[in-house]
Amino acid sequence: MPNGPVGHRDRIVYETAQQLRRAGVTATGLRQVVAEAGAPRGSLQHYFPGGKDQLVTEALQWSGSWAADRIGRHLAGMRRPSPSRLFTAMVDDWDADLRGRDFERGCPVAGAVVDCADTNAAVRQAASAALETWRRPITDALVTMGRTRRRAETLSTLMLCALEGAILLARAQRDTAPLRLVARELAPVLDA
Repeated sequence: MPNGPVGHRDRIVYETAQQLRRAGVTATGLRQVVAEAGAPRGSLQHYFPGGKDQLVTEALQWSGSWAADRIGRHLAGMRRPSPSRLFTAMVDDWDADLRGRDFERGCPVAGAVVDCADTNAAVRQAASAALETWRRPITDALVTMGRTRRRAETLSTLMLCALEGAILLARAQRDTAPLRLVARELAPVLDA
């Protein structure tokens, strides 16, 4: 859904991801999601017979796919891809998003994990799968940039850990300085 969700079902999944970014799983209200999506009230039962768990799982899947798609777009726009340039592009996305939305939304996967990963196995598994969906194209890109598969897996994990931590700090501080810091400090490690 890079150009925006099209049908009611897609809009509901998208709006759920946006609610997860704001408030986590517990505070994501299904009525509010349907209203924000502009969908009929009966849409939830029709499209998501598995209830909130199914909806959250699909929103996390969408989030992982969206993030993976962004990696491809970043790479396509680079004349000379490098690990640090890729990471900086990822950081730039979040910097713009956080500032553009007044720091109100973080990563939907992180929101879901923090909120209920210890109490809801379905959400935990969906979050883990979403992160792996995001990490996989980063790893593959690093391999094409000359890193061994093992090193690429390590670096892609490091990149996501640093990015997620910086997003959390940026939201707490209402300042994107942590994002800039991780991009600057990790650049020599990533390009070594």
